[in-house]
Amino acid sequence: MVNALKLIFLFVCATVFHWAFASFFARFGVSVNILLVFVTAFCALFKLPFAYSLAFVSGLFLDFFGTKLFGNNAFTFTVCACLICNIAPRFDFDEPFPQMVAVFALTWLAGILNTLLVFVFASASVWPGFFSLLGGSLIDGLCAPVVFWWVRRVLNYSSILKQV
Repeated sequence: MVNALKLIFLFVCATVFHWAFASFFARFGVSVNILLVFVTAFCALFKLPFAYSLAFVSGLFLDFFGTKLFGNNAFTFTVCACLICNIAPRFDFDEPFPQMVAVFALTWLAGILNTLLVFVFASASVWPGFFSLLGGSLIDGLCAPVVFWWVRRVLNYSSILKQV
């Protein structure tokens, strides 16, 4: 029961931070995706059923409040979850540099994949722009160590974390 409450707390905090960061940096033309940073932390730290579920639900949450193609964020976040869950045993996600690199690369992947999905299925263009995506991926990467630390701190010694 405590784990479920902690997961709900983390999800609510992730969505609030996503909204705050996206709103603030939109003024400067930068597309920040803090929810993807949280999903990356979830996938690197949680056991597989929890990681995949939270990634899909996080993407679906963005789809409910988006005006683009419904399901594109859920699909994109699930693809990102598959990648992170598969490389997590090979990377040391206890160190900040791999966290930052993974989030930087996933932000680019998510931006390109979302653009392609909307283009193919809705015949529209939602490309945020090179510099907008670059700035967003840099900010997401810099936020990654803080998010990873905070997720570990909230769920210290929880049964849903991967055993090291």
